[in-house]
Amino acid sequence: MLTDGTTVDLLLIVPGIFGLLWSVKEWLAVSKVKLDGHPGFFAKQSEKTVGILEEMNTIATTIAGGAMDFLYTEYIIMAIYIVVFGAILCGFTDAATTVAFVAGAITSILCGWIGMRIAVYTNVRTTHQCWAKMAWGYDVAIQGGSVMGLSLVSLGLLALVGLMKFFRSGVFFHFETDEDGRTKMYEAIAGYGLGGSSIALFGRVGGGIYTKAADVGADLSGKNEYGLEEDDYRNPACIADNVGDNVGDIAGMGADLFGSFAEATCAALVLAAGFEDYCSQMYPVLVSSAGIVVGIITLVVCPKLFKITEIEDDNTGKSVEKGLKGILVVSTVLMTPVVIWLSNACLPNTFNMKGQEDVKWWYCALAIILGLWSGLLIGFVTEYYTSSTYTPVREIATSQIQSAATGIIYGLALGYLSCIIPVLCLGITVLIAHSLCGMFGVALGALGMLGTMTLALTIDAYGPISDNAGGIAEMTRDLPDYVRTRTDCLDAAGNTTAAIGKGFAIGSAALVSLALFGAFCKRADVETVDILNPWVFTGLLFGAMIPYAFAAMTMKSVGKAANEMYEECMRQFPLIMNENVAPDYKKCIQISTNASLKEMIAPGLLVILSPLVAGIGFGKNACAGLLSGALVSSVQLAISMSNTGGAWDNSKKFISAGLLKDKNGKLHVKGSDAHKNSVTGDTVGDPLKDTSGPALNIVMKLTAILSLVFGSAIKAYSNCKGGPIWLKEVCPA
Repeated sequence: MLTDGTTVDLLLIVPGIFGLLWSVKEWLAVSKVKLDGHPGFFAKQSEKTVGILEEMNTIATTIAGGAMDFLYTEYIIMAIYIVVFGAILCGFTDAATTVAFVAGAITSILCGWIGMRIAVYTNVRTTHQCWAKMAWGYDVAIQGGSVMGLSLVSLGLLALVGLMKFFRSGVFFHFETDEDGRTKMYEAIAGYGLGGSSIALFGRVGGGIYTKAADVGADLSGKNEYGLEEDDYRNPACIADNVGDNVGDIAGMGADLFGSFAEATCAALVLAAGFEDYCSQMYPVLVSSAGIVVGIITLVVCPKLFKITEIEDDNTGKSVEKGLKGILVVSTVLMTPVVIWLSNACLPNTFNMKGQEDVKWWYCALAIILGLWSGLLIGFVTEYYTSSTYTPVREIATSQIQSAATGIIYGLALGYLSCIIPVLCLGITVLIAHSLCGMFGVALGALGMLGTMTLALTIDAYGPISDNAGGIAEMTRDLPDYVRTRTDCLDAAGNTTAAIGKGFAIGSAALVSLALFGAFCKRADVETVDILNPWVFTGLLFGAMIPYAFAAMTMKSVGKAANEMYEECMRQFPLIMNENVAPDYKKCIQISTNASLKEMIAPGLLVILSPLVAGIGFGKNACAGLLSGALVSSVQLAISMSNTGGAWDNSKKFISAGLLKDKNGKLHVKGSDAHKNSVTGDTVGDPLKDTSGPALNIVMKLTAILSLVFGSAIKAYSNCKGGPIWLKEVCPA
């Protein structure tokens, strides 16, 4: 075992510093890409080159300005929330928990800001590099994505370690060697996860409403009414659509996975308080620390293993998709032996935990490995159901020859079917991990699924970067058509990996929520969750209802905002098409910004207040039931909504590419009835896959972390049988 505290601290801190330095290196690599039209590559420069570069820069600057304006406005609202909720938290808990909450919120905000900056900086450079070679564009997009992946995990790790060191200094705690003293400190640190998850809620919901309001509004007006191509510069909502890709998929996804990392680690730390050895206590954090090193090694190795061929040699873009998926596979393979070594080095050969005796070190290693490989399997199952390479999406495309209705029926059925294997993976992971190590094993399974988070975030950020690159290529009118073809190839692979990323995020959220639930039960002194208890069953019903109410509110918000966007576009189109008036992009950006910030408040309050009302108003049994219902219900709904929307999107792309033939051999291409039907399905699916579905991750995690942080208060407001304090019960002496 590692027994030297200095060595353990170095293993915690050095990878985080190294990760930040490597992200700076990648940022500098992106910044070295000069927007000069490749004078040394092309034998003869076009006379239009200067004009093309100016237009590319103007479009990119507008996208960047809209994205940063949204973040600035959103962060003002978040700052108010941090102050108000921090005061409430301090009243119900203590100053230490409040400090941890503020630290988690600020770290999440900083990570989102960094991710947004690099994404809007990289998109135009990806377009520029694709002007010469698609492989160059791929390299830049991956480098930009890796800045987000490495900096987010490294900042999150260093902030958490710094917070623990601060708490150990004796400011809030006279840190003792007994388990009770450690438990109190780690329970206070759970506020760090609450801060990260709170910001994730607003980032996911606000970003999701923003991007889909613009996307749906642009499609309904530009495509359906005027027959314009995707990202046509004449569509006034196209810039808002590109801004939304960054707002939802960069800031939103980053905050989501940061929250998962913070919460899983906090849950594991609370459960690991029984260890006396410092290295064993830090074992959950060391897993994430090791993941940074594995991520950097993967980024170095994969370009040598997976060569990107030019689209002229491979018109399906298989090499790009193979390269992106290879990053996940290689990182998972590399992480496996690291986990085994770390478990052997940090844990005693045999130890006891609450409710679990004779736990061996390799039990913990197995729990992490189960989570690690389950995450990869869930990702590939998600790909099967959402990629046009496979049968399910092609069946949807074929059904859309008849009508939009049949395509929607097939898509809904696909989403429901796609839940089966991921739920089996989660069930097996939970069953084995819990049997071996109790709730600590479940928390480790969640950390295992998040072990390759640096790479998951890298390829997730790659998606909106390449999507924006395609938008810039389309809107830059004199840029050669092949540039858009190349960026589309990068984006198509990004769509597949984005679906994998969503499956990964949902699976990890489920395990994180269960681990947090276990920590809540420990803190609130909940021995069993008996569904025959009327308070538990009532809470169960209400908890199962929350995801549906949340999804309804967010979907309706997208519909309202999209309608406003449509009306604005239809006001502008006659002037644009008939009188050559320039599109007013900023007006559409403002519509999305205002709508998203206004509409995110009600769903946010639903999630934040529900566990507090249930626990403090009706006792810890009702709260335990609510958490159970919300977790089980959210998993199914999130998977089905995300995969249904993704499948509809890719069936549209399949038809647009001219690949759909009916049984008589007739080809159905862009502009056909089948294509128009697929656009309807894609439009319906947009809020499912990019707003409501992914945001349900936060519903699972935030309800659980809130209950954990307020666990002592919930216990205090419960009677001796776990019901509400205002209900008199005859208690045993």
